[in-house]
Amino acid sequence: MKKILFVASEAVPFVKTGGLADVVGSLPKCFDQEYYDVRVMIPKYLCIKEDLRNQMTYVDHFYMDYLGQSRYVGILQCVWDGITFYFIDNEGYYQGPKPYGEWYQDLEKFCFFSRAALSSLPVIGFQPDVVHCHDWQTGLIPVLLKDRFREGDFFRNMKSVITIHNLKFQGVWDVKTIQALTCLPDYYFTPDKLEAYKDGNLLKGGIVYADAITTVSETYAQEIKMPFYGEGLDGLMRAREGSLRGIVNGIDYDEFDPETDSYIVENYNLRNFRKEKEKNKAALQKELSLAQDESKFMIGIVSRLTDQKGLDLVQCVMDELCQDNIQLVILGTGEERYENMFRHYAWKYPDKVSANIYYSEAMSHKIYAACDAFLMPSLFEPCGLSQLMALRYGTVPVVRETGGLKDTVEPYNEYESKGTGFSFANYNAHEMLGAVRYAQRIYYDKRREWNKIIDRAMSKDYSWKTSAMKYQELYDWLTGC
Repeated sequence: MKKILFVASEAVPFVKTGGLADVVGSLPKCFDQEYYDVRVMIPKYLCIKEDLRNQMTYVDHFYMDYLGQSRYVGILQCVWDGITFYFIDNEGYYQGPKPYGEWYQDLEKFCFFSRAALSSLPVIGFQPDVVHCHDWQTGLIPVLLKDRFREGDFFRNMKSVITIHNLKFQGVWDVKTIQALTCLPDYYFTPDKLEAYKDGNLLKGGIVYADAITTVSETYAQEIKMPFYGEGLDGLMRAREGSLRGIVNGIDYDEFDPETDSYIVENYNLRNFRKEKEKNKAALQKELSLAQDESKFMIGIVSRLTDQKGLDLVQCVMDELCQDNIQLVILGTGEERYENMFRHYAWKYPDKVSANIYYSEAMSHKIYAACDAFLMPSLFEPCGLSQLMALRYGTVPVVRETGGLKDTVEPYNEYESKGTGFSFANYNAHEMLGAVRYAQRIYYDKRREWNKIIDRAMSKDYSWKTSAMKYQELYDWLTGC
C-alpha cells in the first residue's frame, strides 16, 4: 500500500479561506483506499471551531530547535470521513482569529510548520512514500527533504510533489530574512535555487526541489510558462516542464447535488430540470425582490470581487447589459470599488440587479440552482470551482478562455449541437458582452438547444474521483510502480 501525506495550510471542514481547503479536505477520500493510505497534516489554528477542536485527540509532543529556541510541537489527530488528519500545535504561532495575518509572521509560522511537519513523522510512525505539498506555505518541505532530512533511512526515499494553486502568491521576503527563517546555509540562496530577483522565495524553492510539480488545470500549466501568467517564474516553469503536469480540480458531488441539496427550494436532476429548475428561479426572484418573471434570462455571479475575476469588464458594460431583458444576481465581497459599483446598479435597476455584498453558503447554492447562466470573465483562473458547480446545477457558464475555465467549459457550437457553455477569448468587455448576448439569443430563440446544453453540462463528471485517478497515476510514476 502506498502512503501519501498531504501537507497544507488549510483543509475543509477545519479551516477554509479559499479553494485550496476544498482540494486538501475533499480529494484524499476519493483515492482507492485498498491501495493508497492518504493522510493530511495542517496547523492546529485556534480559530478552528471549538466543536471540531474538541474532536481532536492528543497523539504526542516533542521540542524542536528553531531560531535559537527550543519550541513545543504538539501533534493531535482526528479521523474525518475515514481520513486521518494530523494537526501541528504551537499556540505561539497558531493563535489569532484567522489562519493568515501579517506577512512576516506568516512566513515564520509556515517555515516552522514545514520543519515541524517532517520532524513529527517518525514520532507518529507514519512514513509516507510521497509528501504532497500545497502552495508556498509548504514550499520549504521539498528543500528540507533534499537537505538535512535526507540523512538516515526514514526520509531517504521520500518523494515530494508541490501543487501550485495560484502562482501569484509565492512567500517572498528579503534573502536575509528568508535565510534566517528557513535555517538554510548560503548555498541555497542563488538564482538557481531559492533566490529570485534578489529576494528569497519559498515557492520557488519548492518548485526547484520537488520531484514533481502540478497545477490545477492543464491550460494553467501551459500558461505559467509564459511571462504574462508566470509571475516572474515563467523561466523556471519552462526549465521544469518535464516534471510539470496539470490536473483539474473537482468538486464534492455529495455537497453540490441539485437532487438532494437542502438549501434550494425545489430539488431536480437531469431528467426533470425542465420543469423543476425554474421553481428555484421564481423563489429567488421573490426573496431578492426582483421582477417576478420566470422567463427572464437570469445571470449569476458568485465571486471574490477583485480585478482577477474580470469585474472591470462587467463594470464597463453594466449599463448596456441592463438594457437587455436580463436579471443579474451578485454574491460576494472584495474590493470596495466593485462592492459599491454593484450596489449602485442595484439601486439604479432594482428590478434587474440584486447586489448581495456578503458571503453565504446557502445563498450561493440558491444562485447556482436558480440562474440560467453563470458569468466568469476572469483575467486568469488557475482552475476555478464556480463553473464546475454551475455545470453540476445546469446553470450554463459564460467564461473567458483561460486556465481551468478553458479546460472545463466546452464552447457551444450551434452547427454541430455541441458544448456545455459559452466563451470568449480576449480580455475585452464587448467581447464578453457579445458572449452573454449570444447565450441570451439561444435561451430566448432556441429553447430546445438551450436545454440540450444543460443536458450536456449536467452529464459532465467533475467529481474528485476523476482528479484522484490522475494523482494516483502521478504517485505511481514517482515511486516507480
